Amino acid sequence: MKKSEMFGFSLETDDRTETEKLRDKADSAKRTGLVSALGLGQEAPMAPMDTDHQEIIDKTKPDRPQFNLNFDRAIRGIEQDNRETDREKFIIERLFDAVATRDCTKLEGLQDYLHKNMKRLSDPSYQSYGKTTLMKALLHLRDGKNETVELLIEISERLGDIKEFVNAAYTSSYYKGQTALHIAIERRSLSYVKLLVSKGADVHAKACGKFFQPHDGPYFYFGELPLSLAACTNQADIVDFLMENEFQQAEAKLGDSQGNTVLHALVVVADNSQENTDFITNIYDRILKTTDRLYPNLKLEDIENKRGLTPLKMAAKTGKIGLFSHILKREFQDSHKHLSRKFTEWVFGPVHCSLYDLASLDSYEDASVIEILICGSKIPNRHKMLETEPLTQLLDEKWKKFAGPLFFLNFLFYLLYLIIFTIVGYSKKEGEPPFPLEHNIAGYLYVSGQLLLLFANIYFFLVGIRDMCRKRPKLQTLLTDGYYEILFFMQGCLFLTSAGLYVWGRQEYLGFMVLCLALSWVNLLYYSRGDRHMGIYSVMIQKMILSDILRFLFVYVVFLFGFSAAVVSLLKEPPVKNKTHNISKGRLFAPLDPGEECVKPSFTNISYTTLQLFKFTIGMGDMEFTQDYHYKEVFYMLLIAYIILTYILLLNMLIALMNRTVEKIKLQSSSIWKLQRAITILDMEKRLPGFIRKRLRCGEEKKLGTGLEEDRRRCFRVEEVNWNKWNINLAKINEDPGCWDRLHQPASGTPAHRPNRGRSWRGLFSDSSRQRYQSTEMNPLSSSQV
Repeated sequence: MKKSEMFGFSLETDDRTETEKLRDKADSAKRTGLVSALGLGQEAPMAPMDTDHQEIIDKTKPDRPQFNLNFDRAIRGIEQDNRETDREKFIIERLFDAVATRDCTKLEGLQDYLHKNMKRLSDPSYQSYGKTTLMKALLHLRDGKNETVELLIEISERLGDIKEFVNAAYTSSYYKGQTALHIAIERRSLSYVKLLVSKGADVHAKACGKFFQPHDGPYFYFGELPLSLAACTNQADIVDFLMENEFQQAEAKLGDSQGNTVLHALVVVADNSQENTDFITNIYDRILKTTDRLYPNLKLEDIENKRGLTPLKMAAKTGKIGLFSHILKREFQDSHKHLSRKFTEWVFGPVHCSLYDLASLDSYEDASVIEILICGSKIPNRHKMLETEPLTQLLDEKWKKFAGPLFFLNFLFYLLYLIIFTIVGYSKKEGEPPFPLEHNIAGYLYVSGQLLLLFANIYFFLVGIRDMCRKRPKLQTLLTDGYYEILFFMQGCLFLTSAGLYVWGRQEYLGFMVLCLALSWVNLLYYSRGDRHMGIYSVMIQKMILSDILRFLFVYVVFLFGFSAAVVSLLKEPPVKNKTHNISKGRLFAPLDPGEECVKPSFTNISYTTLQLFKFTIGMGDMEFTQDYHYKEVFYMLLIAYIILTYILLLNMLIALMNRTVEKIKLQSSSIWKLQRAITILDMEKRLPGFIRKRLRCGEEKKLGTGLEEDRRRCFRVEEVNWNKWNINLAKINEDPGCWDRLHQPASGTPAHRPNRGRSWRGLFSDSSRQRYQSTEMNPLSSSQV
């Protein structure tokens, strides 16, 4: 194919005779019909990249510019030479068959044929939806070898199209962008990777087809780039070569179509299994070190994708706890120490005092890891992730520092609100609202209480709207994380509705007010989060309401109204034995005129029937009014069936399900309570003014570099006991234990920041560390275990 740089177009030679053109045209029509029958349109079939079965070949398009080598014969009227058969020609089917069988003898004479006919292996006529013979050969390796690969590359190099040949990519939407280099990496062939890169293969080519993107159906997303593919398939040798070769070095900072770098891609393929976590963390650290050595000023872990997520935040958002924990606790030595997120401050025996980097972790920052975990209701294991150090002790520190006192203060204010609400509700006035102001102390206090209640419920209403806008909750979020937020929002709505009806002079205001009063007392359970035992109990109640009781009520309501409608339809009104007509007017408890007899309601009233059937469910039903009705036998059958289905079956099933729920969440309730407390801490912190938040921020600035190195970070100190590392010499920031640099600080701080000199052995630890020490104190390891 001759290329014209001046005019920017290319011509493709065509050595087919007229007979062969007609035959190929017929084959193309058949192929088009087959594609249409398969419903594939003009796209390549979504089949595996290679198969031993016959595949549909992309024929030369009729609108492609071509140069007929036999045109002079036609002009001169000379009969075309038809003696050269398909067996003597190198068509795409023949080349694909040769490389698939790894038979170099079938390619003898290929170079002379291409040279004679002015063809190249990179010509579109030798491609099927972008797949070249080189890709086909790489897909058919045996014991990591296929001799036709070297032969094809040698021929292409001699013909001068080696760059185009090795960089040809799939054009079908399913495998779009995949090159021979991607295939060589997927086939785990380092030798062919080196060969392709040495011949000019692009190490930044992106395989962005549908198969390489997340979707419903089989796919493998690896980050599109060759470096990401090698990393995600655990090929450390290829990763090293791609990043450090002498031809074209792969840049780890480059992102794919979603902005994900190679580190993001590793987060995506992590699955929390032990084997997977081991290789992912090893490759992750390897790339970090290599990038730091090649590009000292590049902070690879700080690069965000298009969703604004760093690899650490992405691990948190997707629940990859194995890699997440590794990143938080990563500790390097020697020249890569600055890449660590954990630093050993001092060690004494099994006691370790570690400094954790708070960058991206602390909720003081926007879109922090803690906020992602707390607000991410779709993260299945976020309870466990919040228990990873240093997050556990960081949240405990925030609770002790400001969240706990503020929470208790809110509890006192809410208790005062309930007392005022109860007094105002009990002291309701008779008559038509709104009531006139009484100019006395009692009148002034009554109006003041109403105004306080109004302002409080406006606050609950506005806070509920703000939280919904900030968290953008879905149904799952509302039923799990936003349980009490919904109740407080409903409380505000009920009171504001009651206030509106009161101003408009409607008596219905009282109904909404008493509903709001009852809900306000129920919402007092929200403040049980401040106590561990009461908080766990509240979690169990919440879970049973949202699971077992809701399902029970749905089924029970179906039975209740179904049988009520059947009973009302069956029974007819018995003869009236008195002259009253109050019930017929629909009044169950109407005032009687003098001399009027009392008439009890009957089962012909739908509301009364529903109430009576509900009483049967709890064992309080009464059938004394059925003696005057017809079809009593059918009525008894309905009643017996209703009692069996509800009183015997549904209630006992509810009890069994609640027992199972209690057993199921017994082990999770503590984690759920910690999550709820973390949500409360985050809400308290977000409500504080900026200058107060800055003053109450946890952690302290530390210089972590050695000598002239300036590496200052905000770190959080955690004291731990680890018997498995007591005899390992770690690089320490301080030589002496006990944090001697804090000796002269005031002792009014939290336990984690008080000087440790002079304290007992047990006083060195935080509460959680002390418990771990006590569990191992009486059982020291044997020498073999150490």
